[in-house]
Amino acid sequence: MVAFLSRLNPTPAFPEYPGPHSVGTVDVEIPVADLPSTATAPADAAPTVSFRIFYPCENQKENARPVRWIPSPQRPNLSAFARLLGAGSRASDFFSYFPTILYYITIPAQRNAPLLTAPTSSKRWPVMMFSHGLAGNRNLYSHVCGSMASYGLVVIAMDHRDGSSPVQYIRATADTPSKIVDEIKISHSPSPEVYAARDKQLRIRCYEASLIHAALLKIDNGEKVDNLDDNTSHSKKERVEVLSRFANQLDVQTPGRITWAGHSFGACTTIQFLKSVFYAKERPQNAHSPLIVPTDPSLTSQITPASPVLLLDLWTLPLRSPTQSWLFERPLPSYTDSSIGGKNILSIMSQAFFKWTGNFNDVRRAIAPPKNFSGAKPHLFYPATSQHFSQSDFGVLFPFLTSKLLKAEDPERILLLNTRAMLQVLRDMDIEVADVGEKNLEGEKEETILKPSRSGEETVKGWVRVAVSDAEGKDSGISIEQDKKQKPSDDSEGMDM
Repeated sequence: MVAFLSRLNPTPAFPEYPGPHSVGTVDVEIPVADLPSTATAPADAAPTVSFRIFYPCENQKENARPVRWIPSPQRPNLSAFARLLGAGSRASDFFSYFPTILYYITIPAQRNAPLLTAPTSSKRWPVMMFSHGLAGNRNLYSHVCGSMASYGLVVIAMDHRDGSSPVQYIRATADTPSKIVDEIKISHSPSPEVYAARDKQLRIRCYEASLIHAALLKIDNGEKVDNLDDNTSHSKKERVEVLSRFANQLDVQTPGRITWAGHSFGACTTIQFLKSVFYAKERPQNAHSPLIVPTDPSLTSQITPASPVLLLDLWTLPLRSPTQSWLFERPLPSYTDSSIGGKNILSIMSQAFFKWTGNFNDVRRAIAPPKNFSGAKPHLFYPATSQHFSQSDFGVLFPFLTSKLLKAEDPERILLLNTRAMLQVLRDMDIEVADVGEKNLEGEKEETILKPSRSGEETVKGWVRVAVSDAEGKDSGISIEQDKKQKPSDDSEGMDM
């Protein structure tokens, strides 16, 4: 049986993170009542916020307690994930026969490990907030989040309790009972009902992001935070208080220093959140259904033109909501400062989404500079042979399955390309992260990952630069021809937007 499973799935565990630092992790769930008010709570918002922190740590592998990929409680989460895969995915049969493959997968991070001392000039670690896509949770992008942490970032992988996950468990607080949030089925085809449903989810997501930002400020200030997660040790089963170790260690107080990232619906969340906060004072009087109206000055001051924006396989349908047209008409905050422009904006598509014409055109519009803008252009790429799930953990864990059924190749390299590009954008914004060093790809210099190339040339193997506009394509010689007939399959569309 072991040999048979090995043939089906030659990589049933994650590879080690590529950076020079070991990676620690801690789960966090905080009662909203313990946090300062950041905005009016939307309908159906949870009474807690939940996230996983990936961070550079001191290496304590010998005493590390395993970190399961399927979050606790594992059995109900596994069942919910299997139900999701069973709704039309070609992968569902695989998981129905081998559920223990999921159950025993562990993340190569060390639970509750001591935080490493930051080698940066500020003596603080740079921070990245990451928003998951549909069918996702705080663990489903653990490899890209952990990889970024291994190069010197504290990465906050948010859980969204908006019905976009297979299931979410909310712990009881002093004032509220425990609760389960099941997946909400919403069509992928545009309609007034679909736009309204996605707007409702985005209101919850934006509210959660604002609260998690407030939680990070409290943690960095050394204020006591009631973490509802057990955080027990491996040997004595005693609770380990980890959050106090981050006091005065996070670069979250200086405006524009937090990096904002997400995948698919999470990338959409990132755009709508940043614009909603940055342009809050410019919201038209007839825009009666805002996604968030921020009331926390520390949040509104944090979002600046310098805030890095990293968008993985942006799903654009919710951006088209008629009630949010005022946001769609405004450029990303970066373009309000001509000295920054698009140099801190990175959009990485999958090849499948590149070939999805309607979404591709909206991606270009979403990241494009305003007319007559003369500053830096944004970065737009796709890795060859990638599918929509390639930026999640799925391809790395099940390369045989994804290669044979969904025609995605070399998933570990694809995630490494994503990591390299994101890191280089941060370096270009003077955010101190570690060098790639010996684990570079094919000996290329790090900065070449974002280097412009002419049509028919590859700066990095399998890494395709895409023009943000037709005019740019003509000026630079970049080819933007594509198979207009191909659209992502139902499986890639529904797996994790």
